[in-house]
Amino acid sequence: MIGPWARWDRHIARRRRLERQIGQHLPGATYACVECEQDWPCPHARLSLLIGFDGNRVGLMMYLAAHLPRALEALPDRHPALIVGQILYWVPRQR
Repeated sequence: MIGPWARWDRHIARRRRLERQIGQHLPGATYACVECEQDWPCPHARLSLLIGFDGNRVGLMMYLAAHLPRALEALPDRHPALIVGQILYWVPRQR
């Protein structure tokens, strides 16, 4: 069993690795991609996220779910169901 500091270090290392792989396709203030200005996650960010999480669908969904409240605050004029679809519903289902 590992301690909380070791888990935290692993989490930070995973997050840094993921941010390096995504590159500049990150969400801006209005949840548009800062690189290509499409709705985030854009196709490049989606591919990078799938590669970065390497089949860990639960981890990917938790990462995207953490973005959901911020996106809801950043996009008050857009219907919440559309925001959820934009951020979460593109993740492939398990077979």
